[in-house]
Amino acid sequence: MIFGLAYLMFTHKSAPHSVSQGQAEGIKVNTEVEGISDSSGRFKRFWRKPPRLPPQLPPDEKGSIDNHELQKLNTGSKWVDRQQRVKKAFIHAWSGYKMYAMGYDELMPLSQRGVDGLGGLGATVVDALDTALIMGAEEVVSEAGLWIEAHLSDRISKKGQVNLFETTIRVLGGLLSAYHLSGGEQGTNLTQKGPKPTVYLETARNLADRLLLAFTSSPTSIPFSDVVLHDSSAHRAPDGLSSTAEVSTVQLEFNYLSTVSGDPRYSIEAMKVLEHIKDLPKVEGLVPIYISPDSGEFSGENIRLGSRGDSYYEYLIKVWLQQGRNRDGNFTYLYDMYEEAMRGVRHLLVQKSIPNGLVFVGELPYGPKGSFSPKMDHLVCFLPGTLALGATKGLTKEKAMKKNLLKFEDLENLKLAEDLAKTCFEMYSVTSTGLAPEIAYFHTEEYSEHGLDGGNKNSKFVNDIIIKHADRHNLLRPETVESLFILYRITEDPKYQEWGWQIFEAFEKYTKVDSGGYSSLEDVTVLPPHRRDKMETFFLGETLKYFYLLFGDRSNIPLDKYVFNTEAHPLPIKGS
Repeated sequence: MIFGLAYLMFTHKSAPHSVSQGQAEGIKVNTEVEGISDSSGRFKRFWRKPPRLPPQLPPDEKGSIDNHELQKLNTGSKWVDRQQRVKKAFIHAWSGYKMYAMGYDELMPLSQRGVDGLGGLGATVVDALDTALIMGAEEVVSEAGLWIEAHLSDRISKKGQVNLFETTIRVLGGLLSAYHLSGGEQGTNLTQKGPKPTVYLETARNLADRLLLAFTSSPTSIPFSDVVLHDSSAHRAPDGLSSTAEVSTVQLEFNYLSTVSGDPRYSIEAMKVLEHIKDLPKVEGLVPIYISPDSGEFSGENIRLGSRGDSYYEYLIKVWLQQGRNRDGNFTYLYDMYEEAMRGVRHLLVQKSIPNGLVFVGELPYGPKGSFSPKMDHLVCFLPGTLALGATKGLTKEKAMKKNLLKFEDLENLKLAEDLAKTCFEMYSVTSTGLAPEIAYFHTEEYSEHGLDGGNKNSKFVNDIIIKHADRHNLLRPETVESLFILYRITEDPKYQEWGWQIFEAFEKYTKVDSGGYSSLEDVTVLPPHRRDKMETFFLGETLKYFYLLFGDRSNIPLDKYVFNTEAHPLPIKGS
């Protein structure tokens, strides 16, 4: 016993380093008495084991433990802070809308009033709701949800003419996403605030039943462009034509409504459009931007991936993904159409600028036999994200490579996606404000104009990008941020987060209105920029949502479990 006590005193005294109170509390000391016996069963010796001390390093190595982990923690903390900045911006945008325009479609932040430009269904309320759900902005969820419960069904029954496409992507899509994210269909319940999920579903059905008239009133599978809600009638556009993008960008929403309602009518009518277009003649998979609901044929030869063309290509791949990547074999044609179209894009529409070789997507305003136009709408910046999504099907590139899922063509598309994302980002960086114009032209061997640069003389690409006076406005659009978000999720390259942060800071600096809301800009090439009196619904529904997701955890709304409709409303993939 005396020998044991002496041993303990010796080992305690000779310990070369002390342990702080905090360290001692975090170390589980083994005080169990450990004995060794001889063959007769008597204890030969026993002692208490000394406490296990943390490893000690020489002075020159101190601080090197877990430096990589520490760096990751600091980086993670930076993006958590930036994500909260986005949430704060969303609250600021909503507060202006709530104060001056609640129930109107859009806020005019400078004159501090509301305006109805989308049929008077309170589009900002519905567009913003699932963004608030994703951000955990509970007060906004409650305010928006209770407004929908109290007012929207009544408005649907009394309002006049609405556009099929705009109403489907913003209002119907927003209601269906809110239904899922608030716990409908045993979906992801992100809130305890607002009405029961069934309120959103019943309202969506009320609206969709009226929108169906655009399909059932048409003599072909191509729907009319407009519906009059209060008298349940549908009408052609004034020129008799429908936009190709518009008629082919309602299928995600109507398919999901059929799934959750059990009523197949919505999906059947919407999918007839894509089935019909499948059999129409195309130019290497590319299609004109107008189609006739009377003849069912394309009209004109104008081919572009900007306005009236863009989301046709987006929904080919997204509807295929939504249906569980063709598990039942009925949707192979969508993936085939998408692949053919992307080959056509690479062959007919992709060129490089001079002098610095930015990759861009141009237009064929007079068809494949006409001249090429080096014009690229900001809307085309949806394409990098769509290409990346089509390549890996929502998985990370690393995981898709490990599973041997990427064909050579997928890798080509992923490379094009990254090149185009770079171009879209430079459309921001090249201007004085750091915000992109609505439309850019690119300097090529055949096309050049002088004195029309973006104003940022420090940009390497100031002579590659041409911005005409009529195209210099910025509407708070989301397409570039959308693609940065998808590319970050798929490639895991942090440069996409950094590019996004630069764009977000420019929005904060030049478009924030102190009294509430954010404004569009007249001219992004001059300082200070003149403001336009409009906050588009998609700033809350899309732009700020994509910023928030870009800066956040990659497991939030994973791309292999959800597809985002063209208004950024996430809908679950079948079987996920």
